[in-house]
Amino acid sequence: MASHQGRVFKRCGCRDENSGRALGVRCPKLRRQGGAFNPRHGDWGYQLELPRTTEGKRRQARRTGLETQEQAWEALDHLKALLDLAEGEGEMEVQIADLIQDALRARRSLPPVEEVRKRVGTGVDVRSEPPTTAVWLTEWLAGKPDLAQGTRASYAGHIRKYLIPHLGKIRLDRLKSSQVEAMFDSVETTNEHIMECKESEDPKVRASVRGQRVVSLSTKHRTRATLRSALSEAVRSPEVAVSVNVASHARLPSCPRKRPLVWTPGRVAQWDKDGTIPGEVMVWTPEQTRTFLEHARKYVWLHPLFHLIALKGLRRGEAVGLPWANTRLTDAEADIRTQVVQLSWETFTSTPKSEAGQRTITLDADTVKVLRGWKKFQNQARLQAGAEWADSGLVFTRQDGSGWRPSHVSDWFARIARAAGLPSITLHGLRHGAASMALAAGTDVKVVSAELGHSTTHFTQDTYQSVFPDVAKAAAEATAALLRGAVAPAGSGGLVPVR
Repeated sequence: MASHQGRVFKRCGCRDENSGRALGVRCPKLRRQGGAFNPRHGDWGYQLELPRTTEGKRRQARRTGLETQEQAWEALDHLKALLDLAEGEGEMEVQIADLIQDALRARRSLPPVEEVRKRVGTGVDVRSEPPTTAVWLTEWLAGKPDLAQGTRASYAGHIRKYLIPHLGKIRLDRLKSSQVEAMFDSVETTNEHIMECKESEDPKVRASVRGQRVVSLSTKHRTRATLRSALSEAVRSPEVAVSVNVASHARLPSCPRKRPLVWTPGRVAQWDKDGTIPGEVMVWTPEQTRTFLEHARKYVWLHPLFHLIALKGLRRGEAVGLPWANTRLTDAEADIRTQVVQLSWETFTSTPKSEAGQRTITLDADTVKVLRGWKKFQNQARLQAGAEWADSGLVFTRQDGSGWRPSHVSDWFARIARAAGLPSITLHGLRHGAASMALAAGTDVKVVSAELGHSTTHFTQDTYQSVFPDVAKAAAEATAALLRGAVAPAGSGGLVPVR
């Protein structure tokens, strides 16, 4: 290891009365009569010979204006420790010397030894300034051209709304898991403020948070996942000295999967009384779904779409984007290969986000009958419209042949449900209900999982399986019969397992 020559000195700004030259270190006032340094006069500095430049020029690291001798020695030792990191390797010595020289010229603090050691170990040029978190996130997203539009919009939202405002100014290699946790704490503080204002009796206070939404725990988890993905690439990058993915170590409360609850008579009665909705995901009973579909028959242009979702559990975008070209009524099948995604007001057509989502569903006889009648009606409407018909090729269209906007379908669903006097569920709740009815009817979970487009049967059971009241009662009676020593009643099988 090379020996780096340096010294610590004390100097002042006094000048010789005759020549006017600066006395510097020769000023007699710098020391007391006993030879000790005078703490009330002058300031301390250091000087260190640096490795030559790439052009072979000599250079020094020099700084004055320090208050104590200890500060000067600490700074000098810091410089030597930085140079020692090169371990005598000429090119690395030059890089570290350049780093020191640039910091002193710009009057910046010298980087910590551990930080430079990390950068030396990763093989990056120690002179390059690591990017801020904002710069890295922006470049990371721009460098992923193959992302689905919906996924890109989701990542961009997390970066714009949360990650950059809270973490953007922090240098990427200095980002800590505690800072990520502090971001979520700040978001939760804002949540509490919004809730307090919305519950205020003062109209002005409520108006101050109009349009602001509480950030859910699931959104926090998705935001952390976005940061984790970006940092994973930073860890792999040879140009960024990041060795730990701090997002993986940032703690968040667990976010259990939202399991659906059925609108039982008791829950409906409470809802009628005070509007209480007992869960985030609610499902109708088969009887309630039947009531909805009967009421939806009045809306000719929408009933077949809702019927298909209620029976086969298609996602909203899959149903809206289903073309006739992929629908074979003779074979009672439909290929799910496209979906319509809506971001804000913009819509676009894409493929399902997973390989399992690209599937073929089997249509029951009732659904085939509904779709045949709908196709006949649609053809008659097309003939009447003539040249004004928009030939979208879609199964479900508006009166002019154009496709539905997904948000409009959801709005109409809520409107029809209210008109039918049914308790509140989302359009996606029909998908939950379709899965639950299929499982309650004794359909093998593998078949249900494939029809829904899930990659695993566990996800299907854990998320979409609900226990309808009559099925649950049958299970209870069958269990009680066993305890009494009686024979379980016929037809008590096919119970939906509770997970």
